[in-house]
Amino acid sequence: MMLQHLPPAVAPGSTRSSSMASSLLVVLPTLGERIDSLEEALASVSATAEVVSLRLIVVLPVIAPEARLLAAKHGAEIIDDPRQGLAGAMNAGIAVRAGEKYYVGLGDDDLLRPSGMRALLNRAEERQGVVVAYGACDYIDAKSHVIGTNRSGKLATLILSWGPNLIPHPGALVDLDALQGIGGFALNRPYTMDLDAFLQLKKVGEFVFVPVAVSAFRWHADSLTVADRRKSAAEALDVKRSYLPAAFRSLSVAWLGPISWATRVAGNVVSYRARKISAASATGTGT
Repeated sequence: MMLQHLPPAVAPGSTRSSSMASSLLVVLPTLGERIDSLEEALASVSATAEVVSLRLIVVLPVIAPEARLLAAKHGAEIIDDPRQGLAGAMNAGIAVRAGEKYYVGLGDDDLLRPSGMRALLNRAEERQGVVVAYGACDYIDAKSHVIGTNRSGKLATLILSWGPNLIPHPGALVDLDALQGIGGFALNRPYTMDLDAFLQLKKVGEFVFVPVAVSAFRWHADSLTVADRRKSAAEALDVKRSYLPAAFRSLSVAWLGPISWATRVAGNVVSYRARKISAASATGTGT
């Protein structure tokens, strides 16, 4: 792993505070293939840096020159992709922590909502013992139209151990001491690395929620968890079962199976709505 030092991020629009350690360590892994959406994602981080002290780490392959230039334009520090999957890329970004308090993960086609992130940080700082803070998350299509919003709220924490994972990874604040304490993200959980981490962190401290949109998740066919929904659901079942008391594991299929099915159906509904909105936009008929 090699850290490429870029020009110091201390100018207006910078993503790094020059006077003290930043509050947030934003880690954005990318293959450098979706340049347009990457530009949007980076711009949302730059906008968030206007209201929250943060440091941006972009993890990407060496052979992605256009994406590297774009990341540098937004004041990011660049790390070569360790080629250990998404979890490995996230862990590589976390490994260069330099005093930041919270981790924020962001996909190269997802967005941060600046005012929401400010509210989220305020909420996390209000009380001791908070390990995860999360808010609402907009679902957007390829053209950034909002097709729905995840407003699961505190319910997401209550059902995490046995129901669907409704805590959005993009935009969630995770205490870095706690995250590093559990060893970061599991490399053998390509679809559910966030669920696995959340289940471990739930044993460590408190989860809090703010009722405002803090991020946007782009719902498209080649998204890892969208395109491989069945594999994702199967892995989620395995993860949840592994954290249940031994006496309940053999019985868990009675409720985990139906919940997994319902989650896949809900995903299909969102995908259908995304296609419908995109088609209407393309023909100029609206939604």
